[in-house]
Amino acid sequence: MKIHDLITTTEALAELCERLAKSEFVAVDTEFMRENTYWPELCLVQIANTEEAAAIDPLASGIDLTPLLDLMCDNDEVLKIFHAGGQDVEIIVNLTGKTPFPIFDTQIAMMAISQSEQIGYANLVETWLNLTIDKGARFTDWSRRPLTDRQIEYAIGDVTHLSKIFPKILKKLIKTQRGAWLDAEMEKLADPSNYLIDPDAAWKRIRSPGRNPQVLGRLKALAAWREGEAQHKNIPRGRIMRDETLADIASHPPKKQADLAKVRGLSAAWKDNDIGKRMLKVIADAEPLPKEEMPEKMKRGAPLGREGALVADLLKLLLKIRAREIDVAARLLTRAEEMEALAAGVRDLNVLKGWRYEVFGKDALDLVEGKLAFAVEKGKLKMTHIDEMRSAMEDRLAAE
Repeated sequence: MKIHDLITTTEALAELCERLAKSEFVAVDTEFMRENTYWPELCLVQIANTEEAAAIDPLASGIDLTPLLDLMCDNDEVLKIFHAGGQDVEIIVNLTGKTPFPIFDTQIAMMAISQSEQIGYANLVETWLNLTIDKGARFTDWSRRPLTDRQIEYAIGDVTHLSKIFPKILKKLIKTQRGAWLDAEMEKLADPSNYLIDPDAAWKRIRSPGRNPQVLGRLKALAAWREGEAQHKNIPRGRIMRDETLADIASHPPKKQADLAKVRGLSAAWKDNDIGKRMLKVIADAEPLPKEEMPEKMKRGAPLGREGALVADLLKLLLKIRAREIDVAARLLTRAEEMEALAAGVRDLNVLKGWRYEVFGKDALDLVEGKLAFAVEKGKLKMTHIDEMRSAMEDRLAAE
């Protein structure tokens, strides 16, 4: 494989992308910094097909990333391969408003062909290529220039390895006939709405202090305001105010700005600075949360009463058994919160739809409805349908 020198000009980038546009797939990775900013700062892009690989410097003077972004988002003939690519995709969405398409994530794919929940890149490489990655450059400050040869070599390795691993994963996916299982997951990864930040929805990420409409209305207003302040200053939202502090203020709003000096998590300066004044106005203008926006109240205890938690535990045990039987990551089938909802009587769940229902959901529902039991056979725990157990017992009795 040909490894190019660091690309720092638009001309060299355009020539590379013109060649890559003829590939069946490209492996992509990014290096970025976001510890001190709201928006992630793109510092390096690595890309490879089966024949060549290069690192691209987006911080190089005068470079225009348009050829790369066009390849990512406007060329639907080339499959884009990522590993745990959520943050990489987020960066591209921030630059273009679009996601790379079509897209494939090897971390998600591994969940369909093994019991690996969230396999890291180093473990992926070791599993498929029997290579150990040098992690020495992992915590590099990628925004500093110049980059060393070791840093660039480390970064390019992420995509050269990935370009060799993808065909192997694809071959196993085809063999197991589980490619269709990933369609919904990849669609989710390729949906721009998953990465675009809606300030009015920011409050939903914060642990809600009860279901009081006035409190939740203040929480929504404060969360949206904090998002705007953080974006404007380009600093992490936690630098404005931590979630816990924001929720506490929503529950116990200060009557005057001087009271902000007593709020845990805020500095004394808030009692007379401009940001404190702006926040007080947000609190004063906040409306109660409308009824249609109130978070859904989880059904608890019905129809299972106090036994609901025990049923949920049995469902989780069933999930472990099934994941082991078919060699798939349990997380791909369902999540713990879905198991708890199923035990509580909720039926509008992903696990009860499509391929998940056929593979696991049907048995999970049978367990809740008393049609499935656990049994031990030759030292191994297995599931058995009640009707099958009864039929087997009747056959044995008849034989006697």
